[in-house]
Amino acid sequence: MSSVTPRPRNARGQGAQLRDDLLDATLAGLAVTGDPKDVSIRGVAKTTGVSPTAVYQHFADRDALLSALIERRSRMLFDRARKFIASQGTFDEQLVEGLIYLVDHGRRDPIVRILVSPEHMELATTLVGGSGLAAELTGEMWGPILDAAAERGEIRTGLDLAQVSEWLALVQFILVGRLDFQRADDP
Repeated sequence: MSSVTPRPRNARGQGAQLRDDLLDATLAGLAVTGDPKDVSIRGVAKTTGVSPTAVYQHFADRDALLSALIERRSRMLFDRARKFIASQGTFDEQLVEGLIYLVDHGRRDPIVRILVSPEHMELATTLVGGSGLAAELTGEMWGPILDAAAERGEIRTGLDLAQVSEWLALVQFILVGRLDFQRADDP
């Protein structure tokens, strides 16, 4: 039986470092297995060199751990995406090109790709859809763009950001799934 060297304890107030290490271990595990069902609190704890209790201090369960990983991976894309979207001329172009950019980059991200693949769609629905995470992240991504478009008079003011975010998140999920099954003879 192999033992894992316990991880040195973080200084008080540096719990964010452990949280990042746990997410890194989750990412590494997903990269090896390719299946989010193989991620376990015990496995992540062992890889990180902490007890499962330490993992539970940061994440309520495996789904919360996977959701946090999705959140982190999504936010890594936001700055680049906003710069690309801002380079488009009109809001119409920003919306279309922005959705294509986000879907394309999401499909290329190995972790997002696993989580939105058809065989894991139930898990993705639970993690992202059920928690409202998709709409929350979409609102965070598109909120400044929608505000700027409203200021320029390209869209009406007073749109409900939560409703727009839910709709945009749904469109992105549909596009990811649709692009996965596209055939050359499909119109």
